[in-house]
Amino acid sequence: MFRFLNIVGTSLKMALQEFRSNKLRTFLSLLGITFGIFCIISVLATINSMKIAIQNDIKSLGSNTIFIDKWEYRNDNNYPWWRFIKRPTPKYEEMKQLKERVPIVANASFLMGDNSTIEIGNDILSGVNYYGVTEDFANIEKFNVQYGRYLQQSDFDHASNSIVIGYLVAEKLFVNPEKAIGKIVRLKNSKPALIIGVIEKQGQSMMNMWEYDNSIIMSHNFMKQMTRVEYAQPRILVEGKENVSIPALKDELTAAMRSIHKLSPSQEDDYALNDIESFSKFMDGIFSNINMGGWAIAALSLIVGMFGVANIMFVTVRERTSQIGLKKAIGAKRGTILSEFLLESAFLCIIGGLIGLIAVFILTAIFSSFFSFKVFIPADIIMLAVGICLVVGVLAGIVPAFIAARMDPVVAIRSK
Repeated sequence: MFRFLNIVGTSLKMALQEFRSNKLRTFLSLLGITFGIFCIISVLATINSMKIAIQNDIKSLGSNTIFIDKWEYRNDNNYPWWRFIKRPTPKYEEMKQLKERVPIVANASFLMGDNSTIEIGNDILSGVNYYGVTEDFANIEKFNVQYGRYLQQSDFDHASNSIVIGYLVAEKLFVNPEKAIGKIVRLKNSKPALIIGVIEKQGQSMMNMWEYDNSIIMSHNFMKQMTRVEYAQPRILVEGKENVSIPALKDELTAAMRSIHKLSPSQEDDYALNDIESFSKFMDGIFSNINMGGWAIAALSLIVGMFGVANIMFVTVRERTSQIGLKKAIGAKRGTILSEFLLESAFLCIIGGLIGLIAVFILTAIFSSFFSFKVFIPADIIMLAVGICLVVGVLAGIVPAFIAARMDPVVAIRSK
């Protein structure tokens, strides 16, 4: 064990000495390793962070939720757009029938969407998302009301003008969001509305489907007083019961929707069942392709870097020929010489990899300030970088190390 540690210490010392004595030559030779590690770690870290952010967003949307719409969110079959337009829009009555006909449905909500203004006094805020929903919406979409309360059953039953607004909307209109509670504002067509709640700040997200921070939630009956249903992108959100799979839920909904629309067996579906799980798998495919691209670029860089390190090791063997001869003359075995040079080559690659990792850390700090998600480097990716450096180092140094280990001590000493 002591002998092995001694070899490791000697190899590390020689690698650092090589780097200090020939900084420019060593750095240029290690540039390929640095760039390769930079490419693969930056790609893996960014994609990993992005996947985690999207998975968290999917959880907030409901992983077992189906969006019934006239539009396909992923048009894999290249269905012509004009055929989507001809489809009927989802209706409130259909939502009620689905709850009655499909026993595995836990929650179902009718949803209307619009984009308009909110006013108080002379302050006008435009580009605000309107959501007209039914009772189960808050059970499907997970969010918290920070100030005030959410819509109650009486708000839905009597089409009250009560609304819940997003944190950003409250902040822009009242500076202090808590002060928004109880205020009367004007919505589309100067419709007065009473603010009863402010949604907890959500922040930016990858999917950004609802943008709660910049939204207003109201009963769909109240929203119908401002917007016609067919112009408000109506859709039905359906959440399956616990342990019900997406395919099983889709099968049940397909049978129910075809029956509700009175479609014959020969007629194609005139609705779309969109699920977040399919979108997640679609994104996984995109991430895999990006990862492959990162690996391809990194592989080319690492190959170039490997030849650069091999060149350093060939020069190092030539410069230390007499030292190798002396070591072998006093009893150093071939395995010891071989191990020293292989470890020195590996340490040189690790130095190049560390430079690449430092560059990645700097890049992640910059990216995190621009992206809607935090980019971080997990420990397993750092270990992967170290492993790659070790493998590349051994491959780069194996030929020079064999040459050094096979030297004749007498010839090596006289070569000085």
